[in-house]
Amino acid sequence: MKKRIFVIEKDDDILHIIEHILQEEGYEVFTSTTEFGIFEQIKKSKPHVILLDVINTTPRGTELCRAIKAANEIRHIPVIVLSTHLKADVMKEVCADEIVPKPFDINKLIQIVESQLLTT
Repeated sequence: MKKRIFVIEKDDDILHIIEHILQEEGYEVFTSTTEFGIFEQIKKSKPHVILLDVINTTPRGTELCRAIKAANEIRHIPVIVLSTHLKADVMKEVCADEIVPKPFDINKLIQIVESQLLTT
């Protein structure tokens, strides 16, 4: 059975690149460019890992990440935050299981995804 990854990325180009990379690695990929209806989508797709684009480390910027980790049905799913923010590592204290700084190295992204899949 293929491992499922849900990618929430606001930039269409980056989203398609990540989707292609993960599919080439053999994963089943679900995507969204918006937070609208995201909890229903996550519950329906039952991903093993979530990749989440976070622009700001402010409470508003991390709201979705914190909400995922607070939701009983999905809190167990590792959240890997993708971010350009200089202080993105702060999100590991707030809600993220791992951080991938943008721009990202493809091999590093795959390595982090694989390491998080080992925890599920």
